[in-house]
Amino acid sequence: MKSRKTDISEKKPTIRILVLNGPNLNLLGQRETNVYGTATLASIEERVREECREVGASVDFFQSNSEGDLIDTIHCAKNNYDVIIFNPAAYTHTSVALRDAIAAVAPLPVIEVHLSNVYARPEEFRHKSLTAPVCVGQIAGFGPLSYVLAVRAAVALLSEQGKCS
Repeated sequence: MKSRKTDISEKKPTIRILVLNGPNLNLLGQRETNVYGTATLASIEERVREECREVGASVDFFQSNSEGDLIDTIHCAKNNYDVIIFNPAAYTHTSVALRDAIAAVAPLPVIEVHLSNVYARPEEFRHKSLTAPVCVGQIAGFGPLSYVLAVRAAVALLSEQGKCS
C-alpha cells in the first residue's frame, strides 16, 4: 500500500485570523525606527503568513488610518473570523469607539499587539490602553515577533476553547 502525504489542512481545521493594524503602521520601517524598528508592515505580514502556514491557519490583513474603517472591519469580522489580532496604534490610548466595537463583537476574541513596550515609553499617555480591557490579552514590546506570538496565543486559546485541534 502506498503511503499518502498528509496536508496540514487535513490534520486540523483552519483557524481564520484577521490581523488589523491602525494608523501610521503603513509607514513602518520609515518612521521612528529607533522605537518601531526597520521592519516594514509587508515584512511583518510575511512573517505572520509563514507562522499561519505552520499552524494551519488562514490569515487576512487590513490596515487603515481611519477609525471608522477599523470599526467597520471589526464589525464585519464577527461572522468571518475566529480571532482578531489588533494593533490599534495611537487609537489604543484615545478611542472609546474602537473599545466599544471590540466589546460589541464579543465573544470573538481580540488580541492586542504592539511593537514597542508601551509601558516603558516615556510618554505617560501611552501607558493607558482603552482597548486592552475588552481584549483577551495583550502582547507588547517584542517588535515584529509580537505578531507571531499573537498567532501562537490565538491558536492556543482556540484550542483550549475546543475550536481547533
